[in-house]
Amino acid sequence: MKKFLKSLPVRLIIGVALGILIGLAANESVMNVVVTIKYVLGQVITFCVPLIIIGFIAPSITKLGNHASRMLGVALAIAYLSSIGAAFMSMGAGYGIIPHLSIQSEVEGLKELPDVIFKLDIPQIMSVMSALVFSVMIGLAATWTKARTVTAILDEFQKIVLQIVTKFIIPILPFFIAATFCGLAYEGTITKQVPVFLKVIVIVMAGHYIWLTLLYVLAGAYSRKNPLEVLKHYGPAYLTAVGTMSSAATLAVALNGARKSKVLRKDMVDFGIPLFANIHLCGSVLTEVFFVMTVSQILYGHMPSVGMMVLFCLLLGVFAIGAPGVPGGTVMASLGLITGVLLFDETGTALMLTIFALQDSFGTACNVTGDGALTLFLTGYAEKHKITEQNLTSIDF
Repeated sequence: MKKFLKSLPVRLIIGVALGILIGLAANESVMNVVVTIKYVLGQVITFCVPLIIIGFIAPSITKLGNHASRMLGVALAIAYLSSIGAAFMSMGAGYGIIPHLSIQSEVEGLKELPDVIFKLDIPQIMSVMSALVFSVMIGLAATWTKARTVTAILDEFQKIVLQIVTKFIIPILPFFIAATFCGLAYEGTITKQVPVFLKVIVIVMAGHYIWLTLLYVLAGAYSRKNPLEVLKHYGPAYLTAVGTMSSAATLAVALNGARKSKVLRKDMVDFGIPLFANIHLCGSVLTEVFFVMTVSQILYGHMPSVGMMVLFCLLLGVFAIGAPGVPGGTVMASLGLITGVLLFDETGTALMLTIFALQDSFGTACNVTGDGALTLFLTGYAEKHKITEQNLTSIDF
């Protein structure tokens, strides 16, 4: 029983359940404490994200040797293709389904979360995108110059980051998730907002599962490996993504699951999972495309033209690569597209942000789970092109 309760998926589920129960019964004084705890834990997790990115991506690139540039290009290409593929599938579903739906947009009566009573700001040493670019540059440069000292330092740094993940991030995640769901329950989001767009959210979630199925089937066919051997380890990562609404905050758990797979090469896991966590947002892109079409139908009485949507999808794939792996990162990064390409006004933009936030956790979960399929693609590519596997440090979470 003790071992069962120590299991990460069990702790995550308990955190979700306790969070909802406390949120439904809590008063403002209790919520003052909850939002403060969530804020502090969120600051700790956010601070560690750039360290995780540097600690995994840069050493992984150096271990790829002369193949580093090629593998990075392949990773970027498949991430972009996955995102725009999901976008075009969502666009087709939108034109076929949305005209037959009757959706109301008004949501009222939500409580407002109290202010944080104690703010412990922990600024990141650099932004997520800066860490990603730094990791790629330092990894490639160290490879090209055969910088043995820097390579050794990066290896040591990876071991340090692994311990940070094990000793700090994994233990506090259940509490962060519990605080998140406590806030949602207190606000009334779970009981009042979700039913408003229930039909649309259900359709989008079905789209997530369809796209994930397609990704894993294609990855399995290309690599000639069983994709279920990857997918079966992604339960904890999926639940964590649902609770945190952040691919960055889920990174540690995703690495843990991917490392357990018998068909994924460990060097591809340590290279691909942190990279895809920041550039592969297929679930968020799929969601945003369907939602902008829905909001356009609600507010303006018609959906955008096919030409506008094609342009929006192609550009959204690019913006998704640069979107931060935080709650609402995709829609925030693409606000310029929503207003510039689709010509949404302030009302449309506000409604878009609201409906996107309702399901952001499930879009993030789709993103994270899809990373496993793309890593399987990378594994297959490396083996087909006879790229030698490197021995990387492993750790049990």
